[in-house]
Amino acid sequence: MLCLCDDIESRAAAVEIDRIRCFEISVAVWGGLRSRSRLINFFKLPTFKGHGQQLLLASYSMATYLDRILEFHRQRARNDSRDLKALLVECELLAPVKSLSGALTADTGVSVVAEVKRRSPSKGALAEQLSVMELVNLYAKGGASAVSVLTDEEYFGGNLADLKTARSGCELPILRKDFTVSPVDVVDARLAGADAVLLIAAGLTPDEVASFSDLAHSIGLEVILEVHSEDELELIHLADVDVVGVNQRDLVTFEIDTDRAVRLAGMIPDDRVRLAESGITSPEQLGPLREAGFDAVLIGESLVRSSDPAGLLGIYLEAGRI
Repeated sequence: MLCLCDDIESRAAAVEIDRIRCFEISVAVWGGLRSRSRLINFFKLPTFKGHGQQLLLASYSMATYLDRILEFHRQRARNDSRDLKALLVECELLAPVKSLSGALTADTGVSVVAEVKRRSPSKGALAEQLSVMELVNLYAKGGASAVSVLTDEEYFGGNLADLKTARSGCELPILRKDFTVSPVDVVDARLAGADAVLLIAAGLTPDEVASFSDLAHSIGLEVILEVHSEDELELIHLADVDVVGVNQRDLVTFEIDTDRAVRLAGMIPDDRVRLAESGITSPEQLGPLREAGFDAVLIGESLVRSSDPAGLLGIYLEAGRI
C-alpha cells in the first residue's frame, strides 16, 4: 500500500473510501533497477479534522500494459523447450555480422535507423500489409544506415519471418527489435539474421542486462540498451553495450516526451553510440538531437505511413546534416 500523506493508513481505516478515478503510472524500483508499473487507484477521502484538504490514497492493484507484454514474453520463454547449447552450435556456422554501431557513426550528420513496423499498441494498425522486401530496399535507396525490424507478433504484428525476409533483401545492418527476456531470444536474433539485439532496461534486471549482453557479443551480435531515465543509464557501467538508445515514449502512458533524449544525452559516455528513439515525426527534430550529440535516430511510423519512404528519408538525412 502506498500512502501519500503521513499516517494515512490509520486515518483511512475510519472513513468510507470513494473511488473517483484510476490511471496507469510507472513506478521505477531502484532496488532491482527494474521498472515495475502498476495501475494506481486514486480514492477521494473525506477531509480529516485539522486537514483542510482532500487526501489521496493510492494502492497497487494490477499490472500495466508493459507488464502484460513482458509477462507474455516470459511465459513464452518458459514454454520454449529448445536446447540452448544446440542453438549456439548453429550460430558458429553463420557468417560474421555487420557492425550497426559502425554504420551509425560513419556519417558526419545524424544517421537513420529505418524501422519495419506493422502496428503499435498506441496507434493501432500502421501498415499491416507492408512488403518487407520492398520497404527495406526503399530504405537502402533512401540512405538509411541500418534497419530495425519489429518481431513481436502479439502486440506489434511482426515476426521472425519479417527479419529473415529483411536479411535476404538488404545489405544494411539489422536490429531485431523485440522484448528480449531470455538467452534463447538473443540467439534467435542471430539465427534469423540480425546484427544487433535490443535490451530494454525497464524490463530486465541488471544481471539479465549483463548476461544477455555477454551472450550477444559471444555470438557476434552488437547490443543496444534502451533507457528511459537517468537511473537506467547506470546499467551502462554494468554491461558492455555498443549503442545507448533513449526512448522518448513513456512505456505506460505511451505519451511522447520530445525533450527526454536531449536531457539524457550528456549523461551517456562519449565512447557509446547515441540513438534517439520514438517520437521522431518531423525533420526539424533532428537539429536539436544532433546538437545534443546524438549519432542517429530511429524512425518507424512516419516512414511506413509515407507514400515515398525513400524520399522522406532523404529529407530527414538532410535535416540531420544542417
